[in-house]
Amino acid sequence: MADLRKEIEARRTFAIISHPDAGKTTITEKFLLYGGAIQEAGMVKGKKNSRHAVSDWMEIEKQRGISVTSSVLQFHYDGYCINILDTPGHQDFSEDTYRTLMAADSAVMVIDASKGVEAQTRKLFKVCVMRDIPIFTFINKMDRESRDPYELLEEIENELGIGAYAVNWPIGSGREFKGVYDRIDEEVIAFEGLDARHEVTATRMRFGDDALRAALSEIQYQTLSDDIELLAGAGDDFDLDAVRHGRLSPVFFGSALTNFGVEPFLKKFLTMTTSPLPRQSDIGLVDPFDAHFSAFVFKIQANMNKAHRDRIAFMRICSGKFERGRDVWHVQGGKKIQLAQPQQLMAQDRSIVDEAYAGDIIGVFDPGIFSIGDTVCSPERRCAYSGIPTFAPELFARVRQKDTLKRKQFVKGTTQIAQEGAIQIFQEPGTGMEEVIVGVVGVLQFEVLEYRLRNEYKVEIIREMLPYEHLRWIANPPESYDPKSLKLTSDTKIVQDFSGNLLLLFSSPWNISWALDHNDGLELREFSENTDH
Repeated sequence: MADLRKEIEARRTFAIISHPDAGKTTITEKFLLYGGAIQEAGMVKGKKNSRHAVSDWMEIEKQRGISVTSSVLQFHYDGYCINILDTPGHQDFSEDTYRTLMAADSAVMVIDASKGVEAQTRKLFKVCVMRDIPIFTFINKMDRESRDPYELLEEIENELGIGAYAVNWPIGSGREFKGVYDRIDEEVIAFEGLDARHEVTATRMRFGDDALRAALSEIQYQTLSDDIELLAGAGDDFDLDAVRHGRLSPVFFGSALTNFGVEPFLKKFLTMTTSPLPRQSDIGLVDPFDAHFSAFVFKIQANMNKAHRDRIAFMRICSGKFERGRDVWHVQGGKKIQLAQPQQLMAQDRSIVDEAYAGDIIGVFDPGIFSIGDTVCSPERRCAYSGIPTFAPELFARVRQKDTLKRKQFVKGTTQIAQEGAIQIFQEPGTGMEEVIVGVVGVLQFEVLEYRLRNEYKVEIIREMLPYEHLRWIANPPESYDPKSLKLTSDTKIVQDFSGNLLLLFSSPWNISWALDHNDGLELREFSENTDH
């Protein structure tokens, strides 16, 4: 039991979230370098570069230099076992991103120092707030000309409605970026040289040292002196409890590309964040240190390995210890099973695991029995974790196969990709699967759908964009109303999901208000707890 506690206390499981191009994949790579998991950072660029970031594995990602799916990466550093959930940051990210945040205990928000808080960051941030998880901010790209740091802190507070505490403070930006002042340790970390592997030299100096005066220009030294005084007088005290409840975000400045400030950030982050947190289930809160194993499925990915046509269910272990070969109880299936080929992933590289602990993410072979949100647990102590919400897509298209003889492949492909959570599929009541309405969170998911249907299922599709922007689940019980009797505007459409739930597609917020005003008692929801696609 002492070993179990020690292993779980060493776990840190977090997601990295950001807007496109803020440098999230680069910072992930630097973390892996410090953990010795990779030897050289693969710069995340376009087609011409021979190396690609280890966390980007799908062909379409390598071509574009972006993360489309959420990767799971594990490495060890400084006595900790770290699980990083690397989410897509592209504006065309998918619902997969939201779900991945459900498996994390904290989030690192990467912000571009020249752009500040951007649209995608706000969406991801909302999910973090919903989960009440700690959010740490890394303001990246200080090696380029950046906005005023005070302005950036104010924007975080105003845009995201959370307190911001600068743990370190930048000295200059762009070519004049000399390092950071660590407010907690009260010392300057000055950097010199560029090296993709580690910081070449990180000299630590107390403020007031002659060496620091020599390293900075007169203006930089005076500005830093004024900033230290101003921050001490104007800012709130650091409150770790507020951080751990998502009310205060510790803010760090640095540059992932040139490796300024990444390792100091990682060290501070690991001490401020917590080991795995308890999770809500139908038998109450489940303690991660409970000896009984339990986990839930938060992501399903098909065809990660083209040679094997496989399907992997990713599980977040919530309590106890997983042991390979032991029977587990699949709650939704109502039977005992063995988890086949349990593995941990370093992007495409997999290794079979014999044991894993609360906080870890494992991938298991899925013969088609798992859905997102499913619980597996020890047969001796059964529990079911609350479902993962299905978030409303924002873009819709009618999709059908070009070749009518390939109906079977079309149905299989769209259904499997929908089960992974990358897309949602709807039908108009009374129609078959010859054509479906596909809903996505971001436009790139349509391209991913076309690419995967063509490459994995040998199906070409015709896609016709639809003018809808809002989806709402009808919350009323089906027996309480007749959908045909609903009063709706001519540009509102009734559809159903795979579970038979009825939904309404609207082209504008005005149509939503109109429907609610003209149908007494109608209740609409923005997301559904039902995860069975």
